[in-house]
Amino acid sequence: MKTPAGFDGPGRMDPFFRQFFGDQFGGGSNVPRERREQGVGSGVIVSPEGYVLTNNHVVDAATDVQVTLSDRREFKAHVVGRDAKTDIAVLKIDGENLPYVTIGDSSKAQVGDFVLAIGNPFGVGQTVTMGIVSATGRGGLGIEDYEDFIQTDAPINPGNSGGALVNDRGELIGINTAILSHGSGGNQGIGFAVPVNLARQVTDGILKNGKVIRAYLGIVPQDVTSAIAKAFDTKEEQGALVGDVSPNSPAQKAGVEKGDIILELNGKPVSDSNRLRMSISMMQPDSTVTLKVLRNGSTREMTAKLGELQPTGEERAKAEGPNPGGALQGVSVQNVTPQAARELNLPANTPGVIVTDISPSSPVASSGLQEGDVIQEVNRTPVKNVTDFQQAMQRAGKDPLLLVNRHGNTLYVVA
Repeated sequence: MKTPAGFDGPGRMDPFFRQFFGDQFGGGSNVPRERREQGVGSGVIVSPEGYVLTNNHVVDAATDVQVTLSDRREFKAHVVGRDAKTDIAVLKIDGENLPYVTIGDSSKAQVGDFVLAIGNPFGVGQTVTMGIVSATGRGGLGIEDYEDFIQTDAPINPGNSGGALVNDRGELIGINTAILSHGSGGNQGIGFAVPVNLARQVTDGILKNGKVIRAYLGIVPQDVTSAIAKAFDTKEEQGALVGDVSPNSPAQKAGVEKGDIILELNGKPVSDSNRLRMSISMMQPDSTVTLKVLRNGSTREMTAKLGELQPTGEERAKAEGPNPGGALQGVSVQNVTPQAARELNLPANTPGVIVTDISPSSPVASSGLQEGDVIQEVNRTPVKNVTDFQQAMQRAGKDPLLLVNRHGNTLYVVA
């Protein structure tokens, strides 16, 4: 469970956590580095095919993921994809007669609605707690890059991460993600869940493209505070102030300038910078949007064609995390995007997955596989994207034969 206060990360674990978990989360200096670390979390099956939603931080850097159902059946899961920006991960398990939840519409959740939080707090077993929706649309908390949380007072504790928040009809409306603890490490009646509508969009992107594709406007937005409103001679403390405009971005091409205040997006009022960022992120690249902008006391309309948000180098390296196939532990890959293909001097339609990172401690480090290689086959089976690659690795067994495209030439590598 993410806690903005109470759990500060490796080596700085609150004593409250240590009494339950010892130092397995802390990585203290007295623990040998080769010791196998274990973590606990929750998840929810959302389809009869065995797709499971959980939090990215539950499976981040995990080499093995095991799912235990309430009927004590156990499954080895593989990570289909992860999105750190919303803290959502999609897993897949294979089994028969899997119980799955009905997905609801989180946009209909209202303050005061009764909700249930279901999960595995502290690893004690499946637990259900009850509360109400305390607020919707919570953002600006600094927990995730994209925040549109449902806030609830249903008791949520460490280990509930990735569990279900359901309404009084038993429909999934959120994925429990974070708590505010102010140093106690436990529940204080302020918990946050990713709305299921956002989680479903992330899931659809991962299953379709192997990653989440987001639109890009190219500005740095700020909230319009009372002081800023006064300085810009406007009475309205709403909208998003443009603090900066990226060169050659859709915003710059549309004529947006520093100091503009975006009041509306496609005819709908923009309440603050977080709402603008969320709205843009949920659109598709190449979408055309209309902006109502306040500049020097007068309003004007602009039209922008959105681009595709590109990950940073660090995000590309961590995009998929360690692959679940045991033979390639410590190797990270991503789909071949047009931009990545250009950087590697390859045709834009090159199939396969790009090796973005190889851990020095990985068994693959001495195999000859290199960062920047494009893996196009696993044991003579073509792979077009991350999903194909992960499925092929699940079947590959030990020492898989990889066909690799390196700088336009292909070669075989036994990993």
